This record gives sequence, C-alpha cells and structure tokens, in this order.
Amino acid sequence: MTGAAGTVGGYAVELAKAGGLTVIADAAEKDRDLVAGFGADHVLPRGDGLAERVRELRPGIIDGAGLNDAVTAAVRDGGGIVSYVGFTGATDRGVHWHPLFVRDRIRDTATLAELRDQAESGVLTLRVAATFPFEEAGRAHQLIEAGGVRGRPVLLF
Repeated sequence: MTGAAGTVGGYAVELAKAGGLTVIADAAEKDRDLVAGFGADHVLPRGDGLAERVRELRPGIIDGAGLNDAVTAAVRDGGGIVSYVGFTGATDRGVHWHPLFVRDRIRDTATLAELRDQAESGVLTLRVAATFPFEEAGRAHQLIEAGGVRGRPVLLF
C-alpha cells in the first residue's frame, strides 16, 4: 500500500485488514506508528530497495499515492495493481492493472451503507485534520492543496 499515511491509503489499509488481507505499507519514519496503527502487518521504510522488499512478501499492490508506473517494479510477475486514480500502465511480466473510479460506485448504496457502518463501528478511522467555519472553506482547500495532511479538514455549518 503506497500512501498509507494519507486518507485514502489509511482507509485502504483498514478495509484490507477488515477483509482478512495481509497488508504491507510504506511509510516515512514520522508516519510509521500511524500506519502500523491502521493495522498494516508490515511497515517498510520508503526509499531505495522498497520494490524488492515488497516483491519478496506479496504479489500485488494498492497505489494510494498515485505513483502509477513507479509501483510496477514492486509487483511480482503475474501480480496486480489497484489504482484509485484509474491509471493503467505497463502489462509486461503479466502484471494486471485494476483501475477504480469513485464515480462508478457513487450509486452503490449497499456498499456506501457498509462503509458507514464500518465508520460507526470503528473499523474505519475518520481522521479530522482541522475544522473550519464554512466561511473559511478556502483555507480548508489550501490545507489539502499543501499536501501532507493526516486527515481531512471539516467545514462546520
């Protein structure tokens, strides 16, 4: 799981664990405990050699950081990559891409209800980075654009 410390990546780790999967995530040293707290079985340091360490452990990856083709080297021959930004890249070595699009699931009320239930029961951790009165929506958007946010800004109405 790339981007495991981010909002999408953190949810993916928790959902994968709830589904009984083994989770391998990369994290900066400052985010190591956060990512482990989401339930990752293996938290590997970012940097040189990451692809080789991941490939030794498992055949597939969820690209929550939008690294696209850069994650291909971390996947074993015949493995798969899930991309939430809809990217599909090289298929040499039998690698399969599985692009996901939120808009394709927007009317899937059963899945949305399941996600709600998982949030209410604590399976999913809803992280609030900061709250803003609705008049300061621009500041909330700037926070997201700056990157590195651990959680989401919430507008108060």
